[in-house]
Amino acid sequence: MADIKNTAKTFKLNTGDQIPAIGLGTWQSKPGEVGKAVEAALRAGYRHIDTAFGYGNEKEVGQGIRASGVPREEIWLTTKLDNPWHKRVAEGIDSSLKNLGTSYVDLYLVHWPCSTNPDDNSKAYSDWDFVDTWREMQKLVGTGKVKNIGVSNFGIKNLERLLNDPSCKIVPAVNQIELHPSNPSPKLVAYNKSKGIHSSGYSPLGSSDSPLNTNETILSIAKEKGRAPAQVLLLWGVQKGWSVLPKSVTESRIKANWQLDGWSLSDEDVAKIDAIEDRFKVCGDSWLPIKVFFGDDE
Repeated sequence: MADIKNTAKTFKLNTGDQIPAIGLGTWQSKPGEVGKAVEAALRAGYRHIDTAFGYGNEKEVGQGIRASGVPREEIWLTTKLDNPWHKRVAEGIDSSLKNLGTSYVDLYLVHWPCSTNPDDNSKAYSDWDFVDTWREMQKLVGTGKVKNIGVSNFGIKNLERLLNDPSCKIVPAVNQIELHPSNPSPKLVAYNKSKGIHSSGYSPLGSSDSPLNTNETILSIAKEKGRAPAQVLLLWGVQKGWSVLPKSVTESRIKANWQLDGWSLSDEDVAKIDAIEDRFKVCGDSWLPIKVFFGDDE
């Protein structure tokens, strides 16, 4: 068991690149906190950092990377195209690279399948949608600015539409979606896999004050393993085959979330977690001008 190196695990993308299994998420990390969190994570051993233009923290993420002393080429860095930038993909990546203080990102995602009018965020464009956005995303490949392109928050319905459009020449390398035992999305994960798309899970702990922290199944397995509930949740995701992006700005938790080496969950443990019936979503689509979740991914 001691030779199990979960923190060294990677998943091979359809481009041939290897994405680290465990990363630091930075959604909802407050200004003044995220830079220190990124630095602490990298010093603890993380080599995968996830941010987005829409989080408003790219500059601090870049500062944290530089403060860590870890060479840029050893870090997998993901950021995302914000909804009001869908008609300005080339400008979007340049803005993010400037914020981050780097010449490239390892993964650039369409953050949401919603092309929002920047003049009125309550409206989506009538003459443009994510299929058009993806056409522009594909043009970034080969520029040296992005190593991989992908999507986020795409369900089966929208993926089907994208992949079946004649303009889609590049299959997304990654679909970053909400993944935890109370939002396991088995149909969507299976669909992604069938198309060669890697699933990357945000909110793998169920976000702040998660009901999963007090779930009896999780607690019993954690007690048996002598581990924290968060560690069980993260390893469940990794063993299910997706990368996980736990968010924290607390150094002790960042370090604890990294302590996944030397142990594993049994098939029985995984099956028990799979059987959890409680359902909740951390991130819905009611704030968007269009519906993007259709309840068909379970």
